[in-house]
Amino acid sequence: MVASGPWLELGTFAPRGGPERPVRAFVPTDVASEGPVPTLWLFDGQNVFGHEGSFAGGWFAHETVDALSPRRHQQPVVIAVGNGGAHRIRELGTHSEDFLDELVETLVPRVIGAVGDGPRVVGGSSLGGLAALQAWCRHPDVFGSAMAMSPSLWFQRRRLSTALERGELTLPPAGRLYLDAGAQERGRMFTDAEALAALVGPVLGEDRFLWRPDARGTHHERHWRRRLPKAARFLFRR
Repeated sequence: MVASGPWLELGTFAPRGGPERPVRAFVPTDVASEGPVPTLWLFDGQNVFGHEGSFAGGWFAHETVDALSPRRHQQPVVIAVGNGGAHRIRELGTHSEDFLDELVETLVPRVIGAVGDGPRVVGGSSLGGLAALQAWCRHPDVFGSAMAMSPSLWFQRRRLSTALERGELTLPPAGRLYLDAGAQERGRMFTDAEALAALVGPVLGEDRFLWRPDARGTHHERHWRRRLPKAARFLFRR
């Protein structure tokens, strides 16, 4: 049974070598009072709720999950994990394996104790989207599905995409993947995401994979906020 909400302060998370950051949760109005409790884990947690404290505007994820139809969708508890500020590139990029391993080993059990256990979806944008993809592939027993918005696939010379292409990293046998990118983003953001969609789409199939190219999207919070409802409907449909 999930703890009472709607807002829960779940303490802090301090990965090795990084600062403490708050972990906050939102419990939807119609979340199931009994049985498995689905959760949506989002990186860069200061950006996923309201505008206050965000980098460039909030996603209002609490409004998105509250608006999901309980008949057609599971309503997840949103777990917002703040980033490490100056340590963000290290945690979500160059040393993301260590960061994710520690999150799985220490934070996930604590959150389960507070809100209950159930299917988990991990998501983020930019470097957070890259980390979400990696979390799903590395820990499919913990994170059953993933949401990658404008993932920074270019990072470290396309390390993740290359690993998938070579079979050094494999897609989980179950779960769903939502992937998007804006056509107005700079550099290789869109073309790399499009190439990844072409690679994983035939493997996952339509039931498990949704690729959303956004013709007017730029690399900005307002576009991730706009695309979040469709992502949530896909990932949490019954």
